[in-house]
Amino acid sequence: MKKILHIIATPRGQASRTLRVSQAVLKRFAERHPGVETDTLNLFAETLPPVTVAVTQGKYTLMSGASLTGTLQDAWRPIETQIERFKAADAYVISTPMWNFSCPYVLKHYIDVIVQPGYLFQYTPTGVEGLLKGKRMVVVTSRGGDYGPTSPARAMDHLEPYLRAVFGFCGVGPIDFINAQPMDAAGPQVRDQKLTEAIGRARGLIL
Repeated sequence: MKKILHIIATPRGQASRTLRVSQAVLKRFAERHPGVETDTLNLFAETLPPVTVAVTQGKYTLMSGASLTGTLQDAWRPIETQIERFKAADAYVISTPMWNFSCPYVLKHYIDVIVQPGYLFQYTPTGVEGLLKGKRMVVVTSRGGDYGPTSPARAMDHLEPYLRAVFGFCGVGPIDFINAQPMDAAGPQVRDQKLTEAIGRARGLIL
């Protein structure tokens, strides 16, 4: 393993509880794979290309087997730059809080930019084939409430199922989740305990 892409989808910087856990994940990767490089992509600092009409036309032009020229080529170039950066990694760490039961808008924007046919997946006569097989992913999330397996709010967790589905669709796997929860709803003592437990799980990852 040569490179990890750390995708940050929290705007809180050093105050982020999510990042406290993901730093333990990155340290674990470094211990298990000496010399691994970490490419950090902060989605709140990155200027992501908009998915415009020209980008969408470029996508369908490529799907038809034709080449891009002119304005369509210009519009597609920054999309392809983000895709290539993603594909260049051997493994991924995503640091994201839960916002309104799902992911922050910047992470959804990023996914809509990079998950493109012919790049991360392809259509075949037997169905869809993911093109990123064998690439590991660890997703660190923090949630204000408890959405764990025994929680009445479990069905409201649209964050983990979505990320598992979209990256699994692209062939990424295995995908591990470390969910720090509840971070707000049960008070500071429970928050600190659950954060410590999440960091412990990060330190014990088999990578």
